[in-house]
Amino acid sequence: MSKHDKLLLQILQGRSDTNIPFEDLRRLLLHLGFEERIRGSHHIFRKSGIEEKINLQRDDGKAKVYQVRQVRNILLKYKLGGEQ
Repeated sequence: MSKHDKLLLQILQGRSDTNIPFEDLRRLLLHLGFEERIRGSHHIFRKSGIEEKINLQRDDGKAKVYQVRQVRNILLKYKLGGEQ
């Protein structure tokens, strides 16, 4: 199981939203085909076919909890990361 798969499973299970490293989440979104734009401390991710923008910010090296939840909701809504 790859690092991306392990992180994806961790996010989808929702058991440790406080322990998701920012860089790992960022790399996962890039791996899933999102495009990144950086505006100050905001990392904004967009992907064709997905209405929502994902806006991430660092919180002492971790992703913010509410942003991890938003990512999970988008992954589930658009069935991303399951079988590619």
